[in-house]
Amino acid sequence: MLLHEIIERSAKNTPDAPAVIVEGEVVTFSELEQRVKRLANAVASITQRHERIAFLSENTLEFADAYYAIARVRRILVPLNYRLNPREWVEILHATQARVVIGERALLDALEPHLPKDSSNGGTQFILIEIGGDCAAGRVAFNDFADGSHEELEREIATDPEETAWILFTSGTTGIPKGAMLPHRALIAAAENTALGRRVAEDDVYFLAFALCHVAGYNLLIMHSRARPVVLVKRFEADEFLTLTKRHGVTNTSLAPTMVSTLLEHPEADGEALATLRQIAYGSSSVPAEILRRAMQRWGCDFAQGYGMTELGGNAVFMDGHAHRRGVTTDPHLLTAAGKPGPLAEARIVDDAMVELPMGEVGEIVIRGAQVFSGYWNDPESTAETIIDGWLRTGDLGFIDSEGFISVVDRKKDVIVTGGENVASREVEEVLHRHPGVLEVAVVGVPDEHWGEAVCAAIVPRSGVEVTSEEIVALAKDYLASYKKPRHVVLVESLPRNTSGKVMKHVLRDQVAEILASR
Repeated sequence: MLLHEIIERSAKNTPDAPAVIVEGEVVTFSELEQRVKRLANAVASITQRHERIAFLSENTLEFADAYYAIARVRRILVPLNYRLNPREWVEILHATQARVVIGERALLDALEPHLPKDSSNGGTQFILIEIGGDCAAGRVAFNDFADGSHEELEREIATDPEETAWILFTSGTTGIPKGAMLPHRALIAAAENTALGRRVAEDDVYFLAFALCHVAGYNLLIMHSRARPVVLVKRFEADEFLTLTKRHGVTNTSLAPTMVSTLLEHPEADGEALATLRQIAYGSSSVPAEILRRAMQRWGCDFAQGYGMTELGGNAVFMDGHAHRRGVTTDPHLLTAAGKPGPLAEARIVDDAMVELPMGEVGEIVIRGAQVFSGYWNDPESTAETIIDGWLRTGDLGFIDSEGFISVVDRKKDVIVTGGENVASREVEEVLHRHPGVLEVAVVGVPDEHWGEAVCAAIVPRSGVEVTSEEIVALAKDYLASYKKPRHVVLVESLPRNTSGKVMKHVLRDQVAEILASR
């Protein structure tokens, strides 16, 4: 199956059933199918096969259209994280040679000043398509573009599951964004594995709180593959979640740990407002055990966990409601586990030579299955290092217990997960080194009750030069997305290093934790 066939099948079987509910508008599967075809034809009319189409938007109906439409005509969707700095958007556009950008006005306004003014010297001539009716001068209005008359070319319709559908960029330990190429095959397998590992009920109504520019947006595919509706919002707001859950009878959602914590603090987040809610899934990082206990006791619904990553097209390991109930009663260790592989994936714990380790021994988690991505965009070396004989090296350290539950104990790569967003420490370090008063810097994640982890910069200042926290944070904001800026800045005399000169970040984390605790 291919992405667009999800919609075509559901439109054939349940044409009048709601597919997307957004801003009070209910779009049926038959209507969504027509929207997808119109956008696909429009994109095919101005681009070449396999060309990359960037999308810069918060969650919108048009973004949902693009999930299926662009790959339908053998073009490649490149979602841009709307929270990034405009310079980062431009880097991705250049890396993928994407010349078409579909987006919301405010975001295109932020992007446009950073684009080349013309193509007279061989540069790219960008086509900016603005979501909405009227648009700024020099741009194409999405409504006119996607609703126009475009001839459908059958030869352009995708038929090969191995063709790349999306390129999703994820930060690596080097700080250089890597574009994970996700073919139809991987996305369909990820959606199916999740639908089996985290069952979709026949009457489910799903609230999508995650951004469609993230791999977590694949929840749209999961629900549509079962012909179930998705309530789509621009971003998670506790008040809106409560209102829409009651209005539409939401039964199922996925939340980041920070969203769970925020909802717990809401005085009206219980009783009638959440009467229909049966399950909350969470991912991106673990929810503290105490938060889980409080939430399960207060709301009375099931919790489910998913462990995965961009390179897997979504989640591959799942922990169901039964395991969570055990965790809050008889087996508390389960609340720190990630779960078991779904029926369409395999997982192992291996050493650096990819040799499988005995039960209970800590090593790298590797995963195999149809949902493994095909490689990094224009980066064969990283691809070869990441995919070994079909196994994806996750970069996470963990172990498997006697029941087959996988626990993640640490990240092999120095990636900080804050509020569900990945932050590469090296990327932040490179920017902070621009400050003339910074002699050395190392960035680590420190525990944070609200965000899961917070970015902390440990800085060795140059002799005789004053370095302030305000300057460091301001510098980071000039070059990086806001969520990547340090929430804590610690001045130290030296960084702990091993005999080869590498910073021992596990030691540094303990050191900065002591400093922060004493403040």
